[in-house]
Amino acid sequence: MSQARLIVGLGNPGRDYEYTRHNLGFLVVEHLAQKNNLRFRKSSFTNGLTAEGKVAGNDLCCLLPSTYMNNSGAAVKQAVLNKNLDHADILIVCDDFHLDFGQVRIRSKGADGGHNGLTSVIEHLGTQAFARLRLGIGGPVKGQESVEYVLGKWTAGEEKQLDEFIDRATDCCGAWLQGGIHKAMDQFNGRS
Repeated sequence: MSQARLIVGLGNPGRDYEYTRHNLGFLVVEHLAQKNNLRFRKSSFTNGLTAEGKVAGNDLCCLLPSTYMNNSGAAVKQAVLNKNLDHADILIVCDDFHLDFGQVRIRSKGADGGHNGLTSVIEHLGTQAFARLRLGIGGPVKGQESVEYVLGKWTAGEEKQLDEFIDRATDCCGAWLQGGIHKAMDQFNGRS
């Protein structure tokens, strides 16, 4: 029996934000959809773009909320209610400036870690018990505001490694789909 799953990339809609550090969640989920021949369309059941199809034996819905980062949870909640999903069937993909650039960390639950998108998802779902894939973007330099940093563009050095980083994060999403959270944690946590 196939299982319905939801993978959400956190980011901000619009060209101004497209290749900023804060949109890494969008980039990974877009790549996952592309790799599995799923096409994004304006959703009929939530405020965002969705791409749906069968992946690794699961009915997968990929979601890119168009609510802006700080209200991502509203779109996630709409999708969860529409698809009648358990919280264990959700994976949120987001950037994290507490992790070094290129680091991948997947967890089954946890606090928001100061990430406004995760804060919104936790508030709207009323729980911290959903999987999240946190992707290291490194931190701001001394004296730089965190908002300025996360909304900034990649450095030339980061851009050279970005495709490989996105591939690895996409593979982690695939491991979660195929084998669940513990398989993904065993396979990807701690690798850089």
